[in-house]
Amino acid sequence: MAGESTAKDCLFVLLTGANRQPPSLTLHLITTTRDERKSHDTLSKLSAHLRQKSRKLHTNLASRVTFQAEQVDLTSLQSVHALSTHLLNTLPRLDVVFLNAGYGGLTGIDWLRAAWVIPTDLRYEITYPSYNLSAVGLTTTAQTSSGDEPPLGTVFTSNVFGHYILVHQLCPLFTSAITAQRSGRVIWISSIEGYASTFALGDMQGLAAESAYKSSKRLTDILILTSSRPSTQQYVSDFLGDGSNKSKKHEDDKREASRPDMYLAHPGICATSFVPLPFLLYWSMVLIFYLARWLGSPWHTVSSYKGAAAPVWLALALQRELDELEVDGKSKWGSYVSRGGDESVMRTEVEGWGVRGQVESLEGKELSGRRRGVRDLRMEEQERFEELGRECWQQIEELRSKWEQRLGW
Repeated sequence: MAGESTAKDCLFVLLTGANRQPPSLTLHLITTTRDERKSHDTLSKLSAHLRQKSRKLHTNLASRVTFQAEQVDLTSLQSVHALSTHLLNTLPRLDVVFLNAGYGGLTGIDWLRAAWVIPTDLRYEITYPSYNLSAVGLTTTAQTSSGDEPPLGTVFTSNVFGHYILVHQLCPLFTSAITAQRSGRVIWISSIEGYASTFALGDMQGLAAESAYKSSKRLTDILILTSSRPSTQQYVSDFLGDGSNKSKKHEDDKREASRPDMYLAHPGICATSFVPLPFLLYWSMVLIFYLARWLGSPWHTVSSYKGAAAPVWLALALQRELDELEVDGKSKWGSYVSRGGDESVMRTEVEGWGVRGQVESLEGKELSGRRRGVRDLRMEEQERFEELGRECWQQIEELRSKWEQRLGW
């Protein structure tokens, strides 16, 4: 019974791609990386941060926070399956999952173009860069030994499909018997670069896309924003399982299964090693990011800590608050900063969806981060977006089913 009480008062959080509480709760944070070296580095940084905060707050946070490091290669479906099986057999539940891992597929920078557009249009080009170069047509290594399997796009699998399979298989851990008397939450991390022009339904994996990364983020936006619409429920219900896909450990569990709530967030623009740069160029990038913020860009969070504002808020906000905010339609929640660096959370405009799937005119803060060429939402655009969402859900569910059959799960 003591073990059950401890588990009840603990928040279980899974964070994918971790290369970098409420007072009454403890926190069990599960981080995932591709290899043990990155896991060790991540745990070292987290432990150092915890010690620093403990000294600052004059309390022993280590008694309330535990870390668990796992490895997963999201481009390998068997690796994803192995992680989900392990977690299903070792965790009592999951309260929050951050789907943060990703692969850009970037090959470099068009320096000639960058040297022209950054000085002449700094704020816009540092926010919506037109000079990044990406690989086209990258595919994963073979998922089976059959030799006749269809290709899987590397960026698509890392950013979308690997996460999609993971969430589907972890559904038994999202139960209603949790500390906050709420459903579990799955928080998909997107980007401000998910432009409508980068995605084609006939190339959902982005194999022919000029930027597979942007295509994958547009697909993420489409899937999550339309996930509460009646037109997609047939596929969303199959994906989330509705408690039907229990593991052997959980098949006798009497707790009522509960579909997790899915949310969409982005961190703004952080200075990370996503595009590897030499030392001097990296710090030049940081300086330019600050300059873009001072010029009025709301998205240059710069630090990963400020970039986490929106995802962490979605994880900890009261359920009734989120329900009220998304009663008219789901939103893409972005980490927003003022010129002085004060972080907050703001709805982000999505082409074809607006800020909540409603036809309305935007004003004030919500217009400050608008990309050029984007206009106020019209009814026919919203209807096309919802239909696109239905078609994307249908395609990705069919893809999941085919791969599960192919891999014998």
